[in-house]
Amino acid sequence: MYNINDIIREYGYVKITALQKVNYKEEILRLKKEKNVVILGHYYIDGELQDISDFVGDSLALAQKAASTQADIILFLGVHFMAETAKILNPSKKVLLPDLNAGCSLADSCPATGFSEFLQNYPDHIVISYINTTADIKALTDIICTSSNAVQIVQSLPIDQKIVFAPDKNLGNYISSVTGRDMEIWDGACHVHQQFSLERILELKNEHPDALILAHPECNKPVLLLADYIGSTSALLKFSQTNEAQKYIIATESGILHQMRLSNPNKYFIPAPPEDSTCACNDCNFMKLNTMEKVYNTLVHELPEVILDEQLSKKAYHPIKRMLEISEQLGL
Repeated sequence: MYNINDIIREYGYVKITALQKVNYKEEILRLKKEKNVVILGHYYIDGELQDISDFVGDSLALAQKAASTQADIILFLGVHFMAETAKILNPSKKVLLPDLNAGCSLADSCPATGFSEFLQNYPDHIVISYINTTADIKALTDIICTSSNAVQIVQSLPIDQKIVFAPDKNLGNYISSVTGRDMEIWDGACHVHQQFSLERILELKNEHPDALILAHPECNKPVLLLADYIGSTSALLKFSQTNEAQKYIIATESGILHQMRLSNPNKYFIPAPPEDSTCACNDCNFMKLNTMEKVYNTLVHELPEVILDEQLSKKAYHPIKRMLEISEQLGL
């Protein structure tokens, strides 16, 4: 007889094959209703998973939904730090993640020990950390931000307030350029946004001169300088919905193209390519660990569950709460 906990320790997810053919979509929807589960999905997961989610959004919107849900169980279709955030906001609820291996290269680029030592150099600075961090980093932080509200949060602080920003150097430098604030920035990066090829984007632009280039602020500066519009994932989606152009080159994770195409069926969206790859798009391999089969098994067994130390969770809660409060005050 298999032991599910042993399976999860070995694989990171419930690796059990159904004895008979399963209609995953039908069963997921049934189990979701039966167990009072809310499914929160990030824009970067596969389209079929976005379609079964109760809510699809970027990190800010997902945090806001997690904070307000009345469901008994939160099933997070994204990566580990997102599920951790949902658990921090809902310590009494069960939070599930289909695959514990769904990490984040940006979060990994900022280890807690190294960051704690880094902060010792800046004792009079307020610490703003991107939501793409572990609970340990959040516990060392004063205010959490996302790409949707980072500029506004920095601007909400007194002009003479000294700031440490972590972990994404590209986002930090972009915020500094927009706000004029001189910040101490941790040297971290997202592997997806770091790998976009400027040369191949220029080739695409030559092939499609009427296409607008939309870029996420986690991209390298040369890509941002080339962009017609820079914004968070949700901002890029909104721009594509309201702008009159009919063709776009998208420099962020390719999962967002699903929502862009759903809301703009007559427009043409081209994923920006990464360097050193024959692939025409740039995927987050961690996001793509979420699958229909894993979601089904997770709902059946209510595992893997995200568990956090209670004291750590309490420390990490305050900077997230402060972000939500500032965002509400600013109408974000």
